[in-house]
Amino acid sequence: MNVEQPSGDWLPARISSVARDIAARDWSDSPLGPLAGWPADLRAILATMLACPTPMYLAWGPQLISFYNDAYVPILGYRADGAVGRPFRDLWASIWDDILPLVEGCLRGESQQVVDMRLDLSRRGLPEESYWTFTYSPAFDARGRIAGLLCVTGETTDRILAERARAEADERLDLAMSSGNSVGTWDWDVIANRVTADSRFARLYGVDPALAVQGAAIEDFFGGIHPDDRHRVETEIAEALRSVGTFASEYRLLRQDGSVSWVSAQGRCIPGPDGRCARLPGVSYDITPLKEAELQLRAAKEEREFVLDQIARQRMQTDPQEILRASSEALGKRLGVNRVGFYRLTGPQSICHQASWTDGTLPPLEGHQATDHYGSHADRERRAGRSLVFGDSRVDADGGLLPYAREGVLAGICVPLLTDGKWAAGIYLHQAAVRVWTGSEIALATEIVQQTWLAIDRAEALQSLNRRVEEQEAALAHREIVLREEFERREAAERQLRQLQKMEAVGQLTGGIAHDFNNMLAIVISGLNLTQRQLARGNADVGPFIEGALDGANRAAALTQRLLAFSRQQPLEPAVVDANALLAGLSDMLSRSLGETVVLETGLQPALWTTRVDPNQLENAIINLAVNARDAMPDGGQVALETANIRLDASAARDLGAEPGAYVRIRVRDTGSGMTPEVLAKAFDPFFTTKPTGRGTGLGLSQVYGFIRQSGGHVSIRSQVGQGTSVDLYLPRCLDQENQVSGDQADDVPTGRPDQVILVVEDEERVRAFTVAALRDLGYTVLEAASGSAALDILARRDDIALLFTDVVMPQMTGPQLIEQARRIRGDLKVVFTSGYTGESSETDERIRAGGNFLAKPFSFDQLARKIGAMLA
Repeated sequence: MNVEQPSGDWLPARISSVARDIAARDWSDSPLGPLAGWPADLRAILATMLACPTPMYLAWGPQLISFYNDAYVPILGYRADGAVGRPFRDLWASIWDDILPLVEGCLRGESQQVVDMRLDLSRRGLPEESYWTFTYSPAFDARGRIAGLLCVTGETTDRILAERARAEADERLDLAMSSGNSVGTWDWDVIANRVTADSRFARLYGVDPALAVQGAAIEDFFGGIHPDDRHRVETEIAEALRSVGTFASEYRLLRQDGSVSWVSAQGRCIPGPDGRCARLPGVSYDITPLKEAELQLRAAKEEREFVLDQIARQRMQTDPQEILRASSEALGKRLGVNRVGFYRLTGPQSICHQASWTDGTLPPLEGHQATDHYGSHADRERRAGRSLVFGDSRVDADGGLLPYAREGVLAGICVPLLTDGKWAAGIYLHQAAVRVWTGSEIALATEIVQQTWLAIDRAEALQSLNRRVEEQEAALAHREIVLREEFERREAAERQLRQLQKMEAVGQLTGGIAHDFNNMLAIVISGLNLTQRQLARGNADVGPFIEGALDGANRAAALTQRLLAFSRQQPLEPAVVDANALLAGLSDMLSRSLGETVVLETGLQPALWTTRVDPNQLENAIINLAVNARDAMPDGGQVALETANIRLDASAARDLGAEPGAYVRIRVRDTGSGMTPEVLAKAFDPFFTTKPTGRGTGLGLSQVYGFIRQSGGHVSIRSQVGQGTSVDLYLPRCLDQENQVSGDQADDVPTGRPDQVILVVEDEERVRAFTVAALRDLGYTVLEAASGSAALDILARRDDIALLFTDVVMPQMTGPQLIEQARRIRGDLKVVFTSGYTGESSETDERIRAGGNFLAKPFSFDQLARKIGAMLA
């Protein structure tokens, strides 16, 4: 009877990482189903297998689902990740054809036992040679039916490979024993210390052949081994005896005539009854030709490495003399000579010795020397481009080299260097003793000489190039000075030109502005003078004069705002604006002001995005553009106000000089006379106007451009003569939908109450007097201060002040500084800032106007009333 368990508590998770993997896996989608429903017979087999230290593998059920224990994990190799629960055939697909007959026989109930089977498990993802001894046994369920197979396995690769290596060694030894090129054989009775050998072996080791046949001590044979190798060979034999193993070594034998030969000796210990080595038979054969070839190859390799190392060192050096010195020293030490040096021809019959190296046996050669200093034979050979090689200058060349011998040079190599086929330089290697030069030594010296000559040419060419570069850099530096002086002269001339242009612009400004201001001031002064005279006569009917003066003052204020907008210094009060509502509110006013001959049309895109901008200034900009459009249509025409949602990609934004992104576009389009390309190019220039003198300052489009740029937007204009003009205002999209401002903001002028106390802080006395009088006229209780410090004193004494109305720009203490200290006294104090010009002060940035608590100067009575009323509401 199977007993269901609610979990995997039966798994030995504390001692098995595989058990923990089984418990952690979700088995609901496998053929076995959830872990809690596994049969007791499977759980029992798994629990036993997981606790076993021997590698074991279980394949269960019709699909032969794979399970194994921790000892089996290394066998899986790269397959270990996700191996639990995979079908047997999928997990071991690479060897399935090899083991399928065994699996099928086991599932029929026939236990399988395999010894040293070769299987390519590719545990690291690469083919491998491995051998395994394992058994497949049927795994039975509770009813006695075969439900899977259980594998117990062990790797025998190391044993198989060791046995194979031993067999191969035995084969090589047997082959050596029977080979025809063997030098000789020996049999050493280790216990009796008696070596018997054939005559060839005995003669090679310098032992009497008759004694060798009868048997001699091992020490007699050791005497023939080269003294430099004997200790090593004795150590190797002692190790073979200790391990009862094989002896294999290569060493030199010193013959009686002084010559040296190389042999390879191989033997194998034969153990006695006590297990220790009793006999060591073996064979030796001559490997002298092979070893000499190996030594020659090694020497050639070392020489090649030496040459390559010298080439690398020479490439790192840039001084020709240092190249000569280092190369001479390296070559001299390599070949073991006494003196190495270079020379260069300085004339047909003269050479100059340059850098050299000596070990002290021979003095260095220095200074100039005649080309035939060492005799005519040496001179002829070098001029012909032939290397001069001699081993004994006293007898070589039939005595033609005796000048060398007289200076202590008995052997030498002189290699001439040719340029265009003519002797130009050379290298010499001098020895104070007789010497037989080998071909490899001569070849090495010649190669080093050629490489050194190339390195010197390269270094001298580089020095020449550096000199030319330095000369060119000096010339460029001089030219740069000349160009800088010319640039400074030109820049000074451009500064003078810009100053003249500025003065011309100021002249245009003063011409237009002075004319308009004089007209406006004339209206103000005349109206006020007439008002004084009428009041002095007792006549109170002065309304028309006051209205005229106010109109002139308002026009002057509007002109000031244009100047500030042009300079991008006007104080703005940005708000979230619905441009469609704003244009709809302007339509009626524009329809009346544009005249009967001009038709106003609107094309407003539904679901228009909102933008954050000063609504009053935006209205002024649109009105300005509409009035310009009207003036371009003296005989009438059409003005269109249009809106659209626009997304500027990188290309379109680059054409406009804007940043890519989402914008609200407001277009003012007319069917007027249009502009010529020359006029269009100057349309936004300050003080530029096509209107007659006295009808404009040239700041209209400059004001629009400055305001839109100050608001983070962009302006573009298109025009063609006879086809009208189109001006596009691009304003950034605003995602804030709260507190939207529509076009019509007019409302009744709010009044105040005596219990609402307002503190006015203004350093300009007349502005402060007007503000105080206006607020008192509105019904408020008003206190006043001429400075920030005076205002703080009042705040400290009065706790009924509801609102602080302060100028931004004041001496000693600015408005923002005042508010910072005032709120330490009254944290709930309401504030309204006012200013006519903010400049570039960081204290008048968006933080001041963030709450809509800013009122621009000059302000009217109604504007003051609405702003104060809104803040106190």
